[in-house]
Amino acid sequence: MSFSKFFVKKSVASIQAESEKGELKRTLSAANLVSLGIGCIIGAGIFVMTGQAAAQYAGPAIIISFVLAGFCCAFAGMCYAELASMLPVSGSAYSYSYASLGEIVAWVMGWLLLLEYGIAAATVAVGWSGYVVSFLGNFGIVIPAWLTTPTLQMDTAAHTLVNTGGINLPALVGILAMTWLLVMGVKESATVNNVIVAIKLFVVILFVAVGIFYVDPANWHPFVPAPTGVPGQYGWDGILRGAGIVFFAYVGFEAVSTAAQEAKNPKRDVPIGILGSLLVCTVLYMLVALVLTGIVHYDTLNVPDPIAKAVDAIKLPWLSFMVKIGAIAGLTSVMMVLLYGQTRIFYTMARDGLMPAAFAKVHPKFKTPYINTLVVGGLIGIVAATTPINVLGDLVSLGTLTAFSIICFTVLYLRKAEPKLARPFRVPFSPYFPLLGIGFCGYLIYGLLSNPVTVKFYIAYLIVGLAVYFFYSQHHSKLRKKKKA
Repeated sequence: MSFSKFFVKKSVASIQAESEKGELKRTLSAANLVSLGIGCIIGAGIFVMTGQAAAQYAGPAIIISFVLAGFCCAFAGMCYAELASMLPVSGSAYSYSYASLGEIVAWVMGWLLLLEYGIAAATVAVGWSGYVVSFLGNFGIVIPAWLTTPTLQMDTAAHTLVNTGGINLPALVGILAMTWLLVMGVKESATVNNVIVAIKLFVVILFVAVGIFYVDPANWHPFVPAPTGVPGQYGWDGILRGAGIVFFAYVGFEAVSTAAQEAKNPKRDVPIGILGSLLVCTVLYMLVALVLTGIVHYDTLNVPDPIAKAVDAIKLPWLSFMVKIGAIAGLTSVMMVLLYGQTRIFYTMARDGLMPAAFAKVHPKFKTPYINTLVVGGLIGIVAATTPINVLGDLVSLGTLTAFSIICFTVLYLRKAEPKLARPFRVPFSPYFPLLGIGFCGYLIYGLLSNPVTVKFYIAYLIVGLAVYFFYSQHHSKLRKKKKA
């Protein structure tokens, strides 16, 4: 087989046709999609990773980390919006890659998206567990430590993982609950998500509005802590490392594109959903980071529930109660949206023959890919129960940044290869904005390379993915079979 055959492509026309005849219901409006994006973005970044990134790497300058991550997402988000307006299909980046760079790149993209969505859902579940435990503790309900501790923990000195003998049971329960909800139906899930998004937006704004009166400016000094000599710990390297850590929480805008095949008017509504949710959430991220590090000193925030720690410090029981409820609700919606995105990507890959056919089987009553959802939910639940949040977060960021780089390149490629295609939304100042997107992604990836355990996992993960493609997926590819016929 010649090397070029690995880059067999789907035509853009065939992908657009798949969008029109799909089995999934078109029930989502532009407002649903903006809510879907906000539901995914506002969660782990504000409620979990902000505190850990500030405490360990960036200090109060974590707000600059959010700016860097926001710029990266803005450029990548515009590229996603252009592609989503051209190719409104479930599968998002995977489908875009199939139409431009070929099947093997599409498979790699789909494999990366398992990090971006599935492992991100596990990361969020770990944070959700922390807030649930804290909330129950307010009522005197104490869950044994071994039932809230992941099975594996990072030994930073030895750069390895060690067995703790524990299991994060609340994280597992949270993932399984969201799995059941998604099996029941996407319209029902979207309704629940809209309610949750309203609750957590109110709580986040309330935290900023009340917390700003309890800020002690002394906590912002030094704004950029001096480097300790450890790679990635404070100074500019720490800001860059922090940007890579909090970056994964921005994947919500891309999750909107996975819902394109269930949107009422995808060519108009998907770009609105992507860019609208990204803009709202970036502003809120920066405000929360500023207030959080102003209420308590950054070096005390290395906990799974940093905002809970801040509101407890200002001794307003009513605010503490509401913020914890909002955090639990917010992280719940994030888990749901990420699991939703992952199952729709696998659904599309299975229809192409690159995943087992069972992953594309739709429930006769609920009209959802139920086998796919149950398998994904079970596996992600196990990961959430056993793996530490710092390892999960780094893997998600590496996978997401790599995927975003490919998307930015795809826009450039299709501008040259398919210049006459209708583009209801176009990235302005091309090729500069897509190139800036690639550059920002590469810069943030560089900042994550200081963790050798994560890098080894990531390389091994890519090797396994390629092995699956060569030994299974290419032999079951419907496109290949069609071309041979």
